[in-house]
Amino acid sequence: MFRVIHRRDELGDRFDGELEDAAMQVLTGATTRVPADNKAQNLAKRFADHGASYLKFLTTPGIEPTNNLAEQAIRFVVIDRKVTQGSKSEGGQRWLERIWTLTATCSQTGRSLLDVIRGCVTAHFQGDLPPPLIPAT
Repeated sequence: MFRVIHRRDELGDRFDGELEDAAMQVLTGATTRVPADNKAQNLAKRFADHGASYLKFLTTPGIEPTNNLAEQAIRFVVIDRKVTQGSKSEGGQRWLERIWTLTATCSQTGRSLLDVIRGCVTAHFQGDLPPPLIPAT
């Protein structure tokens, strides 16, 4: 695959097809020439079941090859849990889950957490439905 990627300019219009072929070669090798070891067999099964998804980032624009965005989205939750030690009660845990989700969603959509909470509280006291968390597109 890397050989194909390094030849992108040279391949021109054939690049996407060559890259898909190289990805299929990797998947074939990962599922057919497998040692008898349990860990290798388990990995081969994962490649057989999900291999096309593992390599989707190669041929689909906008898909990142790492999970950095997901890790960044929950980083504040991990830090908050370490600092505060979470909650000892079931109700407190539910509240933390909801506020962490709200915080992440507001961050991803560029909205103010305080404005969203203010809108929800106002709607509650006026007997209205809360405003949508994700703006309509």
